[in-house]
Amino acid sequence: MSAAMDTESTYSGYSHYSGHSKKTHRQGRDRHKSPRSKDGSRSEKSVTIQTPPAEPLLGNDASRAEEGQDDNWGETTTAITGTSEHSISQEDIARISKDLEDSVGLDCKRYLGLTVAAVLGLLVFLTPIAFILLPQILWRDDLEPCGTVCEGLFISVAFKLLILLIGTWALFFRQPKADLPRVFVFRALLLVLIFLFVFSYWLFYGVRILDSKDTNYQGIVQYAVSLVDALLFIHYLAIVLLELRQLQPMFTVKVVRSTDGESRYYSLGHLSIQRAALVVLENYYRDFTVYNPALLTASKSRATKHMAGLKVYNVDGPGNNASGQSRAMIAAAARRRDSSHNELYYEEADHERRVKKRRARLVVAVEEAFTHIKRLQAEEQQKAPGEMMDPREAAQAIFPSMARALQKYLRTTRQQQYHSMESILQHLSFCITNNMTPKAFLERYLNPGPTLQYDRDRWFSKQWTLVSEEAVTSGLQDGIVFVLKCLDFSLVVNVKKIPFIKLSEEFIDPKSHKFVLRLQSETSV
Repeated sequence: MSAAMDTESTYSGYSHYSGHSKKTHRQGRDRHKSPRSKDGSRSEKSVTIQTPPAEPLLGNDASRAEEGQDDNWGETTTAITGTSEHSISQEDIARISKDLEDSVGLDCKRYLGLTVAAVLGLLVFLTPIAFILLPQILWRDDLEPCGTVCEGLFISVAFKLLILLIGTWALFFRQPKADLPRVFVFRALLLVLIFLFVFSYWLFYGVRILDSKDTNYQGIVQYAVSLVDALLFIHYLAIVLLELRQLQPMFTVKVVRSTDGESRYYSLGHLSIQRAALVVLENYYRDFTVYNPALLTASKSRATKHMAGLKVYNVDGPGNNASGQSRAMIAAAARRRDSSHNELYYEEADHERRVKKRRARLVVAVEEAFTHIKRLQAEEQQKAPGEMMDPREAAQAIFPSMARALQKYLRTTRQQQYHSMESILQHLSFCITNNMTPKAFLERYLNPGPTLQYDRDRWFSKQWTLVSEEAVTSGLQDGIVFVLKCLDFSLVVNVKKIPFIKLSEEFIDPKSHKFVLRLQSETSV
């Protein structure tokens, strides 16, 4: 019996050794077949991963790298995996550094323009005063006495300069809304016109008055008054060019957001492309709903799931090309496409059902919380003034009763990234302070609002890029298309000219509205 046991143990050890040797032999054989298997895996990757045709596939480099790896590569290799919504490369880093340099250049350009405008404005206001004071300082004894008309001109110059100062402050000294890529052409032309105008007045004043030391002081004051009158007319011209010219609508622009296709229409007047882009951005933050990239991931995940369910196997060996696999992939995708609309329909119906369910729970929870606030207010009126709660404390007291329902609803509608707990508490305390209803409180969360409604740090894009085939300083024309790009999406703007409308008049004679009622005398018996 012991011999049998020894024989059995020997047989089991042999079988274990033979299995191990077979496994080792199989591994060695698979190692010799590794180029063939790599080609098969590479062909599968070439089907499922779409890469530009000009760039080499990742599988080629990976297969060459795996051929040179040893058996212990897993112990000395660190693999980092994960998903990211945005990626960055060396080109992106270089572009970001270039954008920073451009932003520094824009700041310098803006301050340089403000400095030039301020110096020129100071020169404009000091010039009439200098025209009047210089003769009094340089040759006062030789001047003719200033009569009543001359003294009246002093008052005229003072009030005209005051009016010009107020008008200039109202028109030019405003908080800048944006940094435009190019200068404003009309404003630059006005500055050049003012400089040439003041320079010509100074040139005439130096040649005809300073050199000759004119003694007619009333004529000198009249010369300063004419300068102030001309400056007032230039200010009127600036109002027409900068403000009134663009008020009449001449073009209709269609703004489309590239990611979800949301669009709006606006009417614009005679504007340059860069100023029209600024108007579009101002209206975008007010009219467009906030951009929510989480709503776009459903279709992407659905398409990825459909493509992941398709696999192509290479049964003919590595010598076969990938064209047959591509045809098989397209045929399989076509067969699955026939049933994909049913999946889409049921997914959307299930999502709408869950949203309605969460919405109903949220409405009930908020109504109960506001009812509790009313009871608290009735109780607080009976307490001492020192024991009453402020709106912030009341909001913190009722917020836990609605927090779970609100959190689930925001997650279902994918709005949780736009509403922090602090912002919800502030909105709740605001509604309590102003005695608003539960429906008014829920309006912000049930319906996606405009971009300005949310926290500035969550939606505000610090820099937009204007892409246009035409010069950005040129005016709007029929058929022009330009694009406003930011980090996550872009706005495509299509310009159409408002057609010429011809109305005609048709006169209707008042007598043509008279009618005659005819009655039959005979009746049937």
